[in-house]
Amino acid sequence: MDFTLTEEQIMIRDAARDFAKTELLPGVIERDEKQQFPAEQIKKMGELGFLGMMTDPAYGGGGMDTVSYVLAMEEISKVDASASVVMSVNNSLVCWGLETYGTEEQKQKYLIPLATGEIIGAFCLSEPEAGSDATSQKTTAIDKGDHYLVNGTKNWITNGGTASVYLVICQTDIDKGHKGINALIIEKGTEGFEVGLKENKLGIRGSDTHSLMFNDVKVPKENRIGEDGFGFKFAMKTLAGGRIGIAAQALGIASGAYELALQYSQERKAFGKEISKHQAIAFKLADMATEIETARLLCLKAAWDKDEKKNYDLSGAMAKLYAADMAMRNTVEAVQIHGGYGFVKEYHVERLMRDAKITQIYEGTSEIQKIVISRSILK
Repeated sequence: MDFTLTEEQIMIRDAARDFAKTELLPGVIERDEKQQFPAEQIKKMGELGFLGMMTDPAYGGGGMDTVSYVLAMEEISKVDASASVVMSVNNSLVCWGLETYGTEEQKQKYLIPLATGEIIGAFCLSEPEAGSDATSQKTTAIDKGDHYLVNGTKNWITNGGTASVYLVICQTDIDKGHKGINALIIEKGTEGFEVGLKENKLGIRGSDTHSLMFNDVKVPKENRIGEDGFGFKFAMKTLAGGRIGIAAQALGIASGAYELALQYSQERKAFGKEISKHQAIAFKLADMATEIETARLLCLKAAWDKDEKKNYDLSGAMAKLYAADMAMRNTVEAVQIHGGYGFVKEYHVERLMRDAKITQIYEGTSEIQKIVISRSILK
């Protein structure tokens, strides 16, 4: 066992931390209130290589390991989870999915601009009646010979309005069930493809979340990812890696709230001394620090499994389940430590508490993670 980070990993972590403090922190409260997508900041993230961290340099990426990605995700998420979810989707779902399963032509056309941050992508699985039950796809892609005709609706799509490339999971043959599902690449601006209104959300309000509507959208056969019927497997394999990114996001949200609570507890006085010197607060901080370190080790273990080409279904699910639940507990405690100030927007912790909730829901709810874990341990 070696828990030492390499010089490169430390450099990446520190660069992400510096970017979060200098570029993301200014205006983060205002962006949250106005539901404003951090377009300028995302552009800079692309220029610095944060949107294609693990992609092969041959396709414009950084060629970094998953551990480096987790470290960077934590630091960005400490400050702005709306920015980090863009980073997570583009890296874990879109770029990784295309690089791993796409054709060379698809990589040249789509992966390079995605990895360099020239454009961003979206992963489209959830529907009005198909969230956790991904096999119940109602969006159809009817085979018309040289193209598919796509009809249906996708819900809660991150980067829904700002993406240029969408990976859309569709049902081609309902009689084959999950083996009749395909993954198609659909470009923004394609005739019949409409973006719905932006969702007014509890947290990650700067994130661009929309419904998407497809009405007789023609998609050429060369835009299918993998063989016919590979779509469900593609979605599950891609989401398994995506869980690691969201686990790291949850870790970052919790760790950002903890750092604010720790600092506040050493400045705020009550009954003649700093509140950190009262056992009630000191013990809260001790529990928070321990849980955060536990989540961090789970995230790094899942990332290491992925880098070592080991099966990371179990470790990724464990990391996401624990980190997401831990983030909710610890952001609530951070608000409590701040007292009345914790309820005020300018102290940041109430926003982090709202942002934490979604980590228990998207890219597989906590209940779905328990299904994945229990199936794995009962084999």
